[in-house]
Amino acid sequence: MAEPVRITFLGGLGEIGRNCACFELDGRIVLLDCGLMFPEAEMLGVDLVLPDFTWLRNNADRVDACVLSHGHEDHVGALSYLLRDLSFPIYGSALSLGIARNRIEEAGMLGRTELIQVGDGDRRRIGPFDVEFIPVTHSVPDGFATAWHTPQGVILHSGDWKLDLTPVDGRTTDLARIGAIAAQQGIRLLLSDSTNAEESGHTRSERSIGESLRSLFAAARGQRVVTACFASHIHRIQQIADVAIAEGRMIATLGLSMKKNVRLARDLGRLHIPDDKVCDIADIDGVAPEQLCVISTGSQGEPLSALSRMAANDNKWLRVGPGDTIILSSHPIPGNETSVGKVIDGLHRLGADVIHSGIADVHVTGHAMAEELKTLLSVTDPEYLVPVHGEYRHMIHHGRLGVSVGLAEDDIMICADGDQIELSDEGLAKVGEVPAGYLYVDGVVGDVGHGVLRDRRVLADEGVVVVIVTVDATSGKVIAGPEIVTRGWIHAPEAEDLLEEARRHVVRAIERSDDTDYDTLKRHVRKALGAFVNERTKRKPMIVPVIMEA
Repeated sequence: MAEPVRITFLGGLGEIGRNCACFELDGRIVLLDCGLMFPEAEMLGVDLVLPDFTWLRNNADRVDACVLSHGHEDHVGALSYLLRDLSFPIYGSALSLGIARNRIEEAGMLGRTELIQVGDGDRRRIGPFDVEFIPVTHSVPDGFATAWHTPQGVILHSGDWKLDLTPVDGRTTDLARIGAIAAQQGIRLLLSDSTNAEESGHTRSERSIGESLRSLFAAARGQRVVTACFASHIHRIQQIADVAIAEGRMIATLGLSMKKNVRLARDLGRLHIPDDKVCDIADIDGVAPEQLCVISTGSQGEPLSALSRMAANDNKWLRVGPGDTIILSSHPIPGNETSVGKVIDGLHRLGADVIHSGIADVHVTGHAMAEELKTLLSVTDPEYLVPVHGEYRHMIHHGRLGVSVGLAEDDIMICADGDQIELSDEGLAKVGEVPAGYLYVDGVVGDVGHGVLRDRRVLADEGVVVVIVTVDATSGKVIAGPEIVTRGWIHAPEAEDLLEEARRHVVRAIERSDDTDYDTLKRHVRKALGAFVNERTKRKPMIVPVIMEA
């Protein structure tokens, strides 16, 4: 019997982000990606969301390496946090490693890893696995599908990918190699990107955006142009720069991540902008507005991003107004629509013209749509399919695509974060679960839990009432107070009668208590005051009793 291969999913299944899978063979573990997720609106005050690393920390001595499929934050952004607890080498393309290195170095964790570069078509022995790196096209250059050659046959992970027959850099998805593996060895298990499984048809080529940009820049002659896109979207940046230079404009970058990624991509030869066409953002006052193109971060409406500060007329380097054209060359990530809308509104209020994906063809997706997914399924003809990378509905639809091309329903497995699956001589089966909840980052890792978020939501929705009272330690009689301080419940100066009645309820609750124990008194006060507040105002603010003994 051949040794089974186990895969543990720590993120990316049932959500967009936190992509992290753990391949296990002969007791050794190799990670595929280690990404973060940006917080949703109800995650008040949270900066980032990470996978739960509990299982990895408990198995730290078995982790051999991490393999990167590509350089997006939802695939590499959590490495700097995991490296605080574990130490392992990281394999990836030069660009992916460069993007990951920025965060790792900022966190002071560079000494805990070794960055090992791989190229198109390379095969490396990584831990117990023979891993092959197959080029795929995506919205960041140098993405890989990975073929894991194992005792149980080939496991193919698509990475994030699309079929683009005319990519900006000429690097296409290598269907020929994937087909050769399928024909010669067979593919036992396909793990495939599900993001656009609901979308019918084919994705448009990234190169098509260049035509749209040419028209928009031509219409903006005589105006300053500011473009915003993802800092990792090097192909988009290249097209923006090409059109701007053809229109006689200088290029300036705005935003730290944009500046770093542009410098990295130029150093690696992935981005081609002549030195004499680049100026520092600090020197743009010396460039005529109609001869300038600024490429900025903030296309997702992030609160402190360069574009958001522009919309608030609070950007250190650039004040926009009439005579400016702003192009958002992106599409809002689900959940960011409101933030992006506010930025667009703010820019319009300042008098700028704003072009976005709702009114012009300024963005194409980097993820395969239904017909491309069916093409991959047909080429690979896998024994088993596990849809990955997407919300639950995306994975369900991907499974249906598998059925439509001839896979049996029993050979398609829909998994969730925390699931462990095992590929063995007997087939594919779920064999366990591990912790896979959200790890919230607010300042420091693990500083925020579900309880804290729940409290923040109560404070935001209902407010807080703090009651301060001093009692005699022996008799339990009230000596001073109660003093009631409220925020977000009622405006105290306008509700003195209500507050006075609340004070009487607190005093009665303390007097009725037979116990002078501190915690018991707090519980009585919280219950009595909470009931009164809810009865009189139909609200449920957070009640915070402060009992002092004298």
